[in-house]
Amino acid sequence: MPQVPPSAAAAAVGGPSKSPIEQFEDFSKKVEDSLDQYFHVLKPYVPAIGRSFIVATFYEDALRIISQWSDQVYYLHGYRKIWWWLTVLFLFSNVVVMFGGATMLVMRKQPMYATIGLVSVVILQGLFYGLITDGQFILRNLSVVGGLILAFSDSLVRDKRALNMPGLPQLSNTDNRKYFLLAGRLLLILLFLGFVFSAKWSFGRILVILVGFISCGSIIVGYKTKFAAAILTVLLFVYNFLVNQFWRYSAHDSNRDFLKYEFFQTLSIVGGLAIIVNAGAGEFSIDEKKKIY
Repeated sequence: MPQVPPSAAAAAVGGPSKSPIEQFEDFSKKVEDSLDQYFHVLKPYVPAIGRSFIVATFYEDALRIISQWSDQVYYLHGYRKIWWWLTVLFLFSNVVVMFGGATMLVMRKQPMYATIGLVSVVILQGLFYGLITDGQFILRNLSVVGGLILAFSDSLVRDKRALNMPGLPQLSNTDNRKYFLLAGRLLLILLFLGFVFSAKWSFGRILVILVGFISCGSIIVGYKTKFAAAILTVLLFVYNFLVNQFWRYSAHDSNRDFLKYEFFQTLSIVGGLAIIVNAGAGEFSIDEKKKIY
């Protein structure tokens, strides 16, 4: 009696076996469906939570300037040799723009002006504090800028059904949200490059880096974007609370300020990733192309 090849037997019993890529796509689809199913109650609030996380670092920085006003003035005027009147004007305007811009962005009030103001603060701080050529500063703040762009793109949500109503001209060319989503997710992953080169190596850290790089690659090309962003969100959120525990140090300990800065900057990126989990990658992505073809 002739033997039946295993592949034929498998096909007769349960159909042809799936490739590893197909198995991964099935698994990631189940995860994405589970996120939509179990967290649908939170879905309307995710954009606001994400925007709040993104601008948290600006609130913290504004409060830091107020609480350390004399130290900030001494550093910029005495050490950086910046005119006293310009130092005071710079610090005061920073506090006003950071508080005002962050609040406006969270509330979706004049988001374009709020985003421009906060990005300007990032650039000017790099110039005034002499950090504009520091690699870590550039990577971290480019990623924060990416978060701001994502927060701005979240304010450009349109009702496409209204845009496509019979008798109305097609306005899809004016919808620039897809460009901001693309720019935001590309800039956002720069945080992980800063994370890679910023601390001591360990087995756990290497494992986090490997998983993070794979997730970042998926976010860049827009493949299984929600799945990858969800993994990176959980990864960075847990890492942030385990490593950057600034609350364990006294107010006079220099480690407190350093870890506090790291904590809120990382929280900003978590907010950007939350928006990606909620909104997806946008039109410029493999995910969207697969829906068409």
